[in-house]
Formats: sequence, structure tokens, C-alpha cells
Amino acid sequence: MASAFAMIMAGGFSADLSVLTETRAEAAVPFGGKFRIIDFPLSNCVNSGIFNVAVLTQYKPRSLNDHIGIGKPWDLDRAQGGVRLLQPYQGGPYGDWQKGTADAVRRNLDFVLQQDAEHVLVLAGDHIYLMNYQPMLREHIQSGADLTVAVRRVSPHETHRYGIVTLGAEERIVGFQEKPRRSRETLASMGIYIFRRSLLVETLQAQDYLDFGRDVLPALVAQPRLVRAYAFPGYWADVGNVQAYWEANMSLLAEDPALNLYDPDWVVHTRSEDRAPAKLGSNAQVGGSLISNGCWVDGTVERSILSPGVRVAEGAVIRDSVILADSVIEAGAFVDRCVVDKRAWIRAGARVGDGDDNTANKRLPEVLNTGLTLVGEGSLIPEGMVLGRNVVVHPLSDEKAFGKDKKIGSGADVGVSLR
Repeated sequence: MASAFAMIMAGGFSADLSVLTETRAEAAVPFGGKFRIIDFPLSNCVNSGIFNVAVLTQYKPRSLNDHIGIGKPWDLDRAQGGVRLLQPYQGGPYGDWQKGTADAVRRNLDFVLQQDAEHVLVLAGDHIYLMNYQPMLREHIQSGADLTVAVRRVSPHETHRYGIVTLGAEERIVGFQEKPRRSRETLASMGIYIFRRSLLVETLQAQDYLDFGRDVLPALVAQPRLVRAYAFPGYWADVGNVQAYWEANMSLLAEDPALNLYDPDWVVHTRSEDRAPAKLGSNAQVGGSLISNGCWVDGTVERSILSPGVRVAEGAVIRDSVILADSVIEAGAFVDRCVVDKRAWIRAGARVGDGDDNTANKRLPEVLNTGLTLVGEGSLIPEGMVLGRNVVVHPLSDEKAFGKDKKIGSGADVGVSLR
């Protein structure tokens, strides 16, 4: 195996993930029932034989730090290499907090220079995919590239979300645009880069570049450097907004999902809590769903994903929804096309995601406009409350946040953001 160490960018938040990143970093957002987003790049590293991994944090890192710990679930609790959490800091030659992905690595160049490996694998901490990095690393070394960028095709309607690549001969990247408003090209950067270590250090020391996609890649493509593309044919999802997050979760419910979480040769490792097996009561009706350990279901669950410890009372109905850990859905409650964060409590008879009015959310009209309703961590939905579509309930909202109204129309915001 070729020698490389990995640096995972896990310090950011996504405003387009709304309540899901009001209490945690994007990389720590739960996914697929029992996992978190950071589990995917971490597992890809160890399954690829890369056991020297640094995780760069900044925004609300406590949940992420608790989850990773010393790295034991990923076999990264090692005396040599292993996982290291590189925390942000103020002071020194760089002054204030880190201002982007490249700036984060610059502030940790002392770590980079201490490593023996000659190649640096730089990874986004907010993407869902299963990938063996070794073929990409071998191709990078054999080609003599200064930088190799993993790429894949995306929909022409979504090019504005990605860094878009233009290819020349022999997979050479001859053009790069970060999130263009319009583009004829549809080949997108996956946020997976392999640098020669000497080039990475030289580049970040010479210029005050802040971001890899916005600054470093365009600069290196414009220079007489060999920047190559590596085409990845497998499943990959950037879950940086609530619609993409919900769709990626729902895709796991297909009969033959593109993302195979059951492959014994490519296990997605995670920090699992000790919980009892899932229990389905005598009146439970469950179909086309993922039910995690510790769940207790007496109601109806259709085409939904339940994280550990969720309780669904008799007479409650959950459809097309993602319910995160330890949430409670009381008797007679109805939850349709929702993302409900951890430890939320939906009281008896409440209807969350009600009706056919798809008025866009007033704060996130470009993102929350397809009928998804979001309930933040630790929120309480009062008994008999009716919430329309595209509603956001911010974390820790209680009965006072709803006032005396028993119905909240589509597109509304309830409570105060914790960001």
C-alpha cells in the first residue's frame, strides 16, 4: 500500500442544514439510523489501510469530540499514528480563528511536517460515500501528479453546489470553478484531494489562501503544475442541505440501495451505545423502514428511519421521516415527511407535517420548499398542535415558544436559533 496520512476537514457548519447544525458540527450530524457523517471518511480511511488520521475541528465540536474519542471503534487508538483531534486556537502567527479549509491546514503545518508519509489525503468530513482510497493514491503516485482530485458527474441543475472541473488530455484538470451560477461542465470535485506533502506545505506557506476549493485549486490549475482528476464511479452524496440529507437517508430504504451498509468487506464503523434490541409491539405496523437498537414501536412506521432509542406509541403514525435518537412520539401523533432531531417529544394528537400547503420556509426559502418539516433537538411539540409544511422548530422549543395557537402554518419558524 502506498504511504499517506489523512486530514479530515470537520470544523464547519452548514446554514442549509438548519436545526441539525445549531447544536453540533456538520460532521457530527447523525445519519442512517446509528451512524454519524464523520463515520464514513473515518471508516474509508481504515478500510483503505490508512491509520494515521487527523480530524480538524472548530464549530461546536463537543459532540464530534465525544463521538470520536480516542478512535477505538475505528481501530485508531494507536501509539503510532491513530486519530488526532486538532482543535482550533487563537494566537501565534495566524491570529484569530481559522477562516476556511486551507487556513485550517495552514495552522496545523507543524503536524504535517512531523509526518513521514510523502502524500497527504485531504478529505471533507460532511459527505456520504464508501471509497477505497488506495487506487486513487496509486494512480496519483504513478502519474507523478502534484495534486489529484476525486471527481464525479452531477446533475446540470446542481452544478452551483460544487466545484466544477474542466478536463484536458490524460485526465489533466485545465479549469476549475467553485460553485458557478451556471456551467456547461458537470464534472464535480468531491472534496477529496491527494497532495504531495512538499507542495501542500509550500503553497500554504507562500500564500494566504483560505479555502481549497475557492483558492488553492484554481491557483494550482493556473500554474504549470500537474493537477489530475480521478473519476469515482460509486455512490457519493454531499448532504450539506436538509433536502439532500433527507434524500440520502431515504435512499437507504430502496430494495437495492446504492449505498450498501451491509457489505462485510467494507464495514462502516461507529461508536455504538449499549442498547437493548429493537422491540415491535403486538400492534406495531412497520414497513420499508430502518429501526435501530433500543427502539420501542407500538404504532405505525412507514418508509422511515429511526435512530436508537426512539419510542413510538400505539396509534402514532410516522411516514417518510427521519427520527433521531431518544425521541418520543406519543399516542395519536402524526409525523409526515419530517426530520426530528434527538430527544424531541411530540405529544399526543400532534400533527407535524400537515396538509398540502408547500409555502417555502421564510428563512430558508431556497432550501426548505419541498414539504419537509424540521424539529430541533430537545423540542416539545404540544398536545394537539398542528404544524404545516416547511416549518422549522428550533432546538429546545417548548410550549411557550408556540404560544396559545394550536396551528402553525406552512413556512413558519418556531423558537430561537441557538447558532
